[in-house]
Amino acid sequence: MMNLMMQYRTKEEQVADFLREGIISGRIPRGARLKQQEIATMLNTSITPVREALKLLAAEGYVLGDSFRGATVAPFDIEASSEVLSLRILLETQLVRGAVDNVKTADITDLRVMAAEFANASEAGDNEAARAANYRFHHRMFEIARMPQTLHFVQILWARYPFDLINRLEGRVSRAAEEHDDMLAALIAGDGAAAMLATRQHIEAGFRELRDSVSQAAKPQG
Repeated sequence: MMNLMMQYRTKEEQVADFLREGIISGRIPRGARLKQQEIATMLNTSITPVREALKLLAAEGYVLGDSFRGATVAPFDIEASSEVLSLRILLETQLVRGAVDNVKTADITDLRVMAAEFANASEAGDNEAARAANYRFHHRMFEIARMPQTLHFVQILWARYPFDLINRLEGRVSRAAEEHDDMLAALIAGDGAAAMLATRQHIEAGFRELRDSVSQAAKPQG
């Protein structure tokens, strides 16, 4: 499915999307060093699209460093998470509203498959696969809106958001699967207001659970 969707993208866009998904899913850890030749070999491509993809990801905030001498995955900026939350809600609800206006039968089929992949990974306890499927589900839904500039800004926000921390919370992945179902049901029904509300609630729920977990951990024990 992912390969079919990416056929129309340039090689550097394919590499960049592969790395974004890896970073957000936690498959590529924060602080990890990214080696151009290893990535090129893994993706069966030349160095050039890898180098250009790393430049793009550096501009978006996913990686730090000089792509020629080496890049590392950027750490989270926890202090900025609250501001990023507000911006995500603003932009992602607009994208899902646009998706409602533009969605086609083939798009719904894609999203159902991705939602199922996420749910199946959750049930299997494979959180890394679930996080990768989560990225694909959201990205595909927002692509449908045909608002590439807005999606670009959202991808920049994703680079600064603690997805890894949120999705490690006990039971969070299974709850997110239910929230995806609500988003998808509203999209299929053509209900823009419900889709926007479900998206907002989905974003807020993850952040609220992380905040509560951090607050609980900070309380004195005993």
